[in-house]
Amino acid sequence: MSVPTDRRYGPASLPTPRGPVSGALVAALRRPPHDLPVGLAGALAGDVGDGPGHPDPLTDEDRQLTLFLCYELHYRGWAGVDEDWEWQPSLLALRAAVERPFEAAVRRLAGPLPTVLPAGVPAALAALVAADDAPPLARTLHRRASLAQFREFVTHRSLYHLREADPHSWALPRLGGPAKAALVEIQMDEYGNGRCDRMHAELFRVTMGRLGLDTDYAAHLDRVPAVTLAVNNLISLFGLHRRLRGALLGHLAAYEMTSSLPNRRYGNGLRRLGLDEAAIRFYDEHVEADAVHEQIAAHDLCGGLVRTEPALAGDVLFGAAAALATDRLFAAHLLDSWAAGTSSLRLGAETDGPVGAVAERFAARTPAAA
Repeated sequence: MSVPTDRRYGPASLPTPRGPVSGALVAALRRPPHDLPVGLAGALAGDVGDGPGHPDPLTDEDRQLTLFLCYELHYRGWAGVDEDWEWQPSLLALRAAVERPFEAAVRRLAGPLPTVLPAGVPAALAALVAADDAPPLARTLHRRASLAQFREFVTHRSLYHLREADPHSWALPRLGGPAKAALVEIQMDEYGNGRCDRMHAELFRVTMGRLGLDTDYAAHLDRVPAVTLAVNNLISLFGLHRRLRGALLGHLAAYEMTSSLPNRRYGNGLRRLGLDEAAIRFYDEHVEADAVHEQIAAHDLCGGLVRTEPALAGDVLFGAAAALATDRLFAAHLLDSWAAGTSSLRLGAETDGPVGAVAERFAARTPAAA
């Protein structure tokens, strides 16, 4: 007799397909491992570009769900799916066909970056963060978002926060020396220093519960749009490719260096809405922890990496710029949706009113608002 898996910790059920390729993949994953249909990878390898009629790899629902389906096999897998699918050659070929245009689109979005010497990487990271002109999502959630809109935000972020730190931990066996030690120091805090109830993923689960949301792992996958999947798929792309280890550390540094003030605002937003301290603890924890992590990430983690591998300086900056750029798309999507009086979620999720036209000035700058 089989024992049911605790749904809080995965694996999740296969999601609803969003197009022909994700549909074919979901159907295949329900069966024992086998070669995927000939031409399935090719169906996504072409027809990508910037002109009319060409799907944007960053916001195409079918592509992003296909990539998420492939990547999740390296995390907790899918309920009822044979674990041998993880390394099935034709599935890896499909994944690669989706990854190539995705990575190219992210590089275009990140834009040209300065060439810096290894010693200049921490300062260059700080300059990238200081120059980031992101839509005011944190201020909106702090000052005027409704409870329904805050619940939407938490629903989006649940895909990352319920496995927080896991994708960045893929860097550990690929590092040595000071960078490895710095990453372990950061990740120990993320994982609650060995206490389950202090793990950031568990603190976020409490926040979700206080907001009346389903706290099961990946429970809201069907409700979040492609741009949310892209934010998560980017970290998996960096984490699963050794050649992108520098980008992975730059991505983590950007997250740590831009965390304290937004999380303070998120926590104060929940206080304004009358939530209790248990609901807010996740955000308060990040205000304190990430103020310390910011310096470790820039100087010890990324600085330590490029001191031993100077050729990766450019990759570190790319990873940071990519993190900031995709988060801008995500923030613009939420604010544009709320400004229009609609939900930022899929499947007709409800909202109790617009925040106002707070994202209007970002419409011309981000593809998500185009």
